[in-house]
Amino acid sequence: MTIREQFEKEEHERLSPYAAFSDMSKGRDVPEVESDIRTVYQRDRDRIIHSKSFRRLKHKTQVFLSPYGDHYRTRLTHTLEVSQIARTIAKAVRANEDLTEAIALGHDLGHTPFGHAGERALTRASGHPFLHSEQSARVVERLEKNGRGLNLTWEVRDGFRNHRTSARPATLEGDIVRVSDKIAYINHDIDDGIRAGLLTEDSLPEECTSVLGHRTRDRINTIILDTVEQTLGKPRIAMSEPVETALIKLRKFMFEELYQNPVAKGEEGKAEEIVAMLYQHYLAHPEGMTKEYLVMIEEGEPKDVVVCDYIAGMTDNYAILKFQEIFLPHSWQKV
Repeated sequence: MTIREQFEKEEHERLSPYAAFSDMSKGRDVPEVESDIRTVYQRDRDRIIHSKSFRRLKHKTQVFLSPYGDHYRTRLTHTLEVSQIARTIAKAVRANEDLTEAIALGHDLGHTPFGHAGERALTRASGHPFLHSEQSARVVERLEKNGRGLNLTWEVRDGFRNHRTSARPATLEGDIVRVSDKIAYINHDIDDGIRAGLLTEDSLPEECTSVLGHRTRDRINTIILDTVEQTLGKPRIAMSEPVETALIKLRKFMFEELYQNPVAKGEEGKAEEIVAMLYQHYLAHPEGMTKEYLVMIEEGEPKDVVVCDYIAGMTDNYAILKFQEIFLPHSWQKV
């Protein structure tokens, strides 16, 4: 018996009957020889961590565009916080922690530069809905490894596609990531909002903090403990009514006071213009994109889709750099 087979055997002995077992995966689009020491979900996690798309997350916006200060979250630190919360819940409810971690680490691989502003800009420019959840799956199915993709399992890709609030993942592990994403961003965005001077602890709704807690760490702990207690022995993630209601109200408050705050979002219009102008430029001049994207067009991929792929893969800084190179006279560009 290989080490991998021993791991698979132990999963059946240890995990909940509602967990996704590694040896029962729906598999990969392209069959592969199994590893002797790693399960399929462990391999998926490792491929995500070693991908170029994962490394680029460190220079992509979470909420604040180009913030002054080293302690604001980026898309990468958000991803790591989601992973930590999701793994905690998965371990406690005896779900498959490896699958949970793989979904969490890759759920935002398809995010555009400038966060949701870039997503909105590509939707308007292309005339088609651009969803970062779908793009995360496309990254690992088509774009990574020079068009070969990462060949991840079906369960991981399903988790990517369905991590939005309104979605319904096929696995308990995907459901855990979907909720952990919300737990993470609401609470760490409060922390960043307070750091930026846009929020105070006292400005948060008392009806929410009286249930969840008056500090970030307390709120996260309360929600995780409640989620674990309500989910144990069930096939889907659950929360108690008071905690779920408080979380929903706190999320609504964050949209009103931070996510739509003109100070926090004051530069987003400029960011959207940058993305829109880059889209129009590369649609007219696809030869300006790198070789692997030109190959995709030659292979029959629609040009507008490939242009979205190219721009979505940019970091904030690279998008600004390309904008300067293309649209600013050389004498006006930064030296």
